Amino acid sequence: MHYGLIDAGEATLEVKPDNKQIGGYNTFHIVGGGYTTGAFNMFYEVKDRYESYIDDQSLNPLLFIRRIKEGGWVTNQDYIFNHKKSMVKVTRSGTDKSKNYDTVFAAKPGLQDILSAGYYARNIDYTQYKVGDIITIETFFDEEVWPFMFKYMGKDVINTKFGKVRCIKLKPVLQKGRVFNDKSKMTIWLSDDANHLPLRLQADVLVGAIKLDIKEYSGLVGPLAIVK
Repeated sequence: MHYGLIDAGEATLEVKPDNKQIGGYNTFHIVGGGYTTGAFNMFYEVKDRYESYIDDQSLNPLLFIRRIKEGGWVTNQDYIFNHKKSMVKVTRSGTDKSKNYDTVFAAKPGLQDILSAGYYARNIDYTQYKVGDIITIETFFDEEVWPFMFKYMGKDVINTKFGKVRCIKLKPVLQKGRVFNDKSKMTIWLSDDANHLPLRLQADVLVGAIKLDIKEYSGLVGPLAIVK
């Protein structure tokens, strides 16, 4: 992740080779982590870890684990999804003791968590959409349901460290009130192949802009759409 000309942090996403069953379902175990680097650690250190166990057939999440350490703030959250009963059980603990609790929320079947939603989006068949179409994935995050919406912007070719790659271009409709304001501009590029590999993200933030470029990858299901 680059903030202007400064390298600000790194993130990883991985599908672990686990064979864990949850509630009788075989799962994919997805792990995501993010942390600040260099000078950014001096004034605001971030060490975040997310895990999601998703049904390997429906791609619906069964268990979501969130471990956040940002500055002096710590938040731990576990979500247990029961899609048959349309509910999510949440266990929360952290720095703010008044917000430590176990509770149950009503939720529609097929609801995604913030990590599984990204993989769900990578499995969408974008050939069925026209430029300008809005795609919505219902997502559960911070104990509320909100629609993760993004606009299909067609095809593009970008320069990467691996060469020029043919891409699918998406523009999320951003959630007002978070680090990205309601007038922010964000664009995501996925490789236009069987992998739908996230290659780049660019966004305006409240002060300045950030850019994320993929650094390395492994275990793809097919060749990257490199333009010869």
